[in-house]
Amino acid sequence: MKLCMVGYGSIAECHMQAFGQIDKVNAHVLVGRRQEPTAAFAKQWGFNRHTLDLDEALADGDVDAVVITSPNQVHAAQAQKVLTAGKHLLLEIPMALNYADAEKMTRLSRRVDRRLMICHSMRFMPAMVELRRQVASGQLRLHHIVGFFGILRRSNTSWTGKQRSWTDNILWHHCCHLVDLALWMTGASESQDVQCRFGPKHPTQGVMDVSLSMVLPGQVLVTIAQSYNMSAFRWRVLFIGQEATFEFDTGELLDGGGKVVMPRCSIVDMLDQDREFVAAVREGRDPAVAGEDALGAMKALEAAQASALAAQT
Repeated sequence: MKLCMVGYGSIAECHMQAFGQIDKVNAHVLVGRRQEPTAAFAKQWGFNRHTLDLDEALADGDVDAVVITSPNQVHAAQAQKVLTAGKHLLLEIPMALNYADAEKMTRLSRRVDRRLMICHSMRFMPAMVELRRQVASGQLRLHHIVGFFGILRRSNTSWTGKQRSWTDNILWHHCCHLVDLALWMTGASESQDVQCRFGPKHPTQGVMDVSLSMVLPGQVLVTIAQSYNMSAFRWRVLFIGQEATFEFDTGELLDGGGKVVMPRCSIVDMLDQDREFVAAVREGRDPAVAGEDALGAMKALEAAQASALAAQT
């Protein structure tokens, strides 16, 4: 399988580390926005060539699949180009910045009969897989999911400390992780009573703080708080159930008493996820997180955005 990678940021590096461990997957062409970092990334990871033109890369008949890791705001337009060109697509979240574009993309993938997989990487973390098993089997009946994510973004740097040339979207990107997690964990496709509030805007970064709540079938409550104003990185989720309480802490799973249930795993290990995408393409089947599987989160985020904007008027 010959890959086209779109983007050269921190998450692109994680994908390249994963694909490097999958048999017969080759780094073929890299698409970037700026010449110097594009050339450097292509050399580092052994791409056959690189370009600043996505259309040129997609015209390459040797490209089998594309991985999009570019800025949030161009995902939908780039995905449409990729699928229209007849390439399979692994797409970083958010798949779009509105529900209509996400649904349109999903329909397009079916029309052209190409695999579309969305990078909801939390679904592949061992701790989450185990909790999902317990919930699906009825072993754990959830009452409340409480999630928190925080990182310092006042100077617009990535999680590795590299300066960015684009601005992240805390609602559609990082809240998307936890909204999708809650829906997937409970087996829900729809959310109700979505409420959201934004904190004060940063002069150049936009919204930096989000408070979001929603209700899932069975009256499962979901509470999410996220901030780009944190002085230290935090990624935690409480799963409060009738039988037990669990806490996910940056890759580690603890019980209600703080005892380690599953040891810490890297939260940026993409191997299982990327291996699933490759297998789905090779086997001609739907991947584990097809476009339709991500639409519930898109609809909830659109409702959250509307709620937050209405509160500001």
